[in-house]
Amino acid sequence: MPRKDAPRAGRRGGAGQDRRARANAERPARDAAPASAGTQVTYGIHAVRVLLQRSPQRVRQLWLSSSRDDAARLQELRALADAAGVVIAAAQDSDLDRLAAGERHQGVLAELAPQAGDPETVLEEALEALGAAPPLLLVLDGVTDPHNLGACLRSADAAGVAAVIVPRDRAAGLTPVVRKVAAGAAEVLPLVQVVNLARTLRELKERGIWLVGTADDAARTLYDVDLSGPTALVLGSEGEGMRRLTREACDELVSIPMAGAVESLNVSVATGVALFEAVRQRRARAPAG
Repeated sequence: MPRKDAPRAGRRGGAGQDRRARANAERPARDAAPASAGTQVTYGIHAVRVLLQRSPQRVRQLWLSSSRDDAARLQELRALADAAGVVIAAAQDSDLDRLAAGERHQGVLAELAPQAGDPETVLEEALEALGAAPPLLLVLDGVTDPHNLGACLRSADAAGVAAVIVPRDRAAGLTPVVRKVAAGAAEVLPLVQVVNLARTLRELKERGIWLVGTADDAARTLYDVDLSGPTALVLGSEGEGMRRLTREACDELVSIPMAGAVESLNVSVATGVALFEAVRQRRARAPAG
């Protein structure tokens, strides 16, 4: 998909990028400046590596641990940042601990430039980027646990989802924990936070996108329905499932067959199961060659 293409140089391209990269190589990393309360960050070696490889224009500054800077993996990140012209700063582990709110940062943290664009525009651009390919979307109604949201984003990116849609209120947003668990997916996969989820679902239906919701009491199973066309898979919150208006907006409800004593799956696991059933069907129906 287009979002997996080689990243554009953006505002750090051309001669300016080359000069900044040479400057990074010629001087030691400067000390980290204190971050403001509203600073957007992501941390963890894999998440930051994906960000530098795919969307380096989003990185304002890269902070590397001054006590672990000789580690080979951190040196790889330094090289990627140098090549992209990203400013590199040295930081004490205590500073990284503070910026990562005590989460495991692995000695690396990136400050991000805010992303502009209203939700409708972001979704429109994600759908237009697909061209003639039938879109696969993921809708999460009220997932509040950031670890679950991060895991859902990671599965969605792996399955080729065009965008993930969530309500803006009473649901997890794009926090540093979500970014870390998503392992880079949060930086390349549009997360569309909408004010009115029911209205957004109606607009998707007007576009010809079939809404398939998951519910334990559904008569048909996930494996009984056609997911190869334009589809949005809809999953509810960890405890309550889909809200009433969300459930009523779905064109079809399906269940995931359970063979053991456990009655339901964690939402992130159910997301992976549902998404990759859609992937399986689409590959089976794709023309050979």
